[in-house]
Amino acid sequence: MKLSTFTDYSLRTLMYLAAAPQRRATIAEIATAFGISRHHLTKVAHGLGRNGWLANVRGKGGGLALAMPPQHIVIGAVVRLSEGVDLPAACFAQDGEGCTIASVCRLRGALAEAVQAFYAALDRYTLADLTHDPGALSRLLFVERSPPQAPARASPVTQMASTAVRSTKLLQ
Repeated sequence: MKLSTFTDYSLRTLMYLAAAPQRRATIAEIATAFGISRHHLTKVAHGLGRNGWLANVRGKGGGLALAMPPQHIVIGAVVRLSEGVDLPAACFAQDGEGCTIASVCRLRGALAEAVQAFYAALDRYTLADLTHDPGALSRLLFVERSPPQAPARASPVTQMASTAVRSTKLLQ
């Protein structure tokens, strides 16, 4: 089963917030950490908040935070709600719309069993399971970036030596 971008971003957002549950994060912060669209992430955050997984606070000092402990967020439930209706094939429509063999086909049953197994596996995991080492996760996501500093003024001799070193490296 292929997950939508909406589900992917939902899971990433939850994992980001679980990495440092004591703090709020902004949509811009999360988007930057994963290199994803802020616009799309805004829709994701709204959906996660509407379903009770996020506490979304607007305005100054606002941001996103988990609305419950990570061990209470079941991954299967997040995927079910973010993916919507389970239709792995057109024949899953109510009337088997347009399928000539719908009345005798066993594929529908096999696919239904596969979807159930998929969700059963995801239901065994919580957000806490996915983020079992929040320290390691936060070190990867919250890399402190030093503000750029203006380079010190080098003497003309130092500048010439630096240029010579760069030129030598390029020739090698």
